[in-house]
Amino acid sequence: MEKQLKIFALGGNEISPAGAVNSDTGKLILPELSDQWKRTSNTCELLAKIIKEAPDDYYIITHGNGPQVGNLLMNGNYKEMGSDIDICDADTQGSMGYMLSQLTNSLSILGVNKVAAETVSKVVVDENDYAFRSPSKFIGPSFAKKDAMEMQQKENRPFMFYKKDENGEDLWRWVVPSPEPVEIIEIDVIEANLRAGIIPIAVGGGGIPVVKIKPEVIDGFEVYICKFGISYQRKYSPNNLPANIYSGINAVIDKDLSSSLLGISLIKRANSRGENLHVELFIFTDIDGVKLNYQQPNQIDVRHLTLDEARRLYNENVFPAGSMGPKIKAAINFLEGGGKKVYITNSEFYDETLKGNAGTLIEKD
Repeated sequence: MEKQLKIFALGGNEISPAGAVNSDTGKLILPELSDQWKRTSNTCELLAKIIKEAPDDYYIITHGNGPQVGNLLMNGNYKEMGSDIDICDADTQGSMGYMLSQLTNSLSILGVNKVAAETVSKVVVDENDYAFRSPSKFIGPSFAKKDAMEMQQKENRPFMFYKKDENGEDLWRWVVPSPEPVEIIEIDVIEANLRAGIIPIAVGGGGIPVVKIKPEVIDGFEVYICKFGISYQRKYSPNNLPANIYSGINAVIDKDLSSSLLGISLIKRANSRGENLHVELFIFTDIDGVKLNYQQPNQIDVRHLTLDEARRLYNENVFPAGSMGPKIKAAINFLEGGGKKVYITNSEFYDETLKGNAGTLIEKD
């Protein structure tokens, strides 16, 4: 019998509500922790209602962390310590996963006996990825262009245009490298939880980015040199295969690309056991689906795309690299890797999206 799996990839707005704007400075006011808990609780209630309709299916929750990891790096003790981005990725992955585990409460009150469990996940990237030379991932709050340029010069942080606000003013945000995810190290744990009936909260923030360390041969020993001067060594033998040693790297992986990779990996593993796994990816964002000519007078809502159409639009650079572009690329990768359908929508329009009245459905021809 074919099992059904839905992957819900939550945007940062599903956890952190949009901050109010300070009327004097024009800057966004960061939401209080209590506001983030309440927003996450609302999201969990919505997801619980969805899951109750088909409790025997598999579910995985993933989430972004761009606003949260940026806020950590730009404020408080993290800024003073000069903490690396991967450490902040791990920190936000744990705290946001903890907040999302409220889903267990929301399910229980509806009579669904399922546990949502955080799985701290490391994701391998290529240290030679072009993204390290061309940062494009938005993190942290938005700023007016003038303030962003001052910070860029003073703190040596690259900023890029993000979007226009409700008044038509340009908003800019800090950008960091966002390399392609290659492998999910904890995939065994995620799959084991899934098959046990647990709802994994996985690859949060795209996963903690790590690179595989290549050994150096020093005085007859195979030496693996990692961050902060930590190293591992064993006696060298030409017959040894390299050990699987990983170390963190400064980046924020796109959560949609990692969610797509997660789905593809689970499909391959199921196929290797002779099982059929029907997987659908739901990419939740703060807008109602894919738009052509976004925020322009001739903006068009796109309700349906074939895989070929998505490829063409992506190759024509129709969608920005830091926002809708990765979502379209994630959809293409997912469908090419055996996934069945991709929905890009706002979580509040879930039912209407399934009916074709909201959001965007991307599927094979």
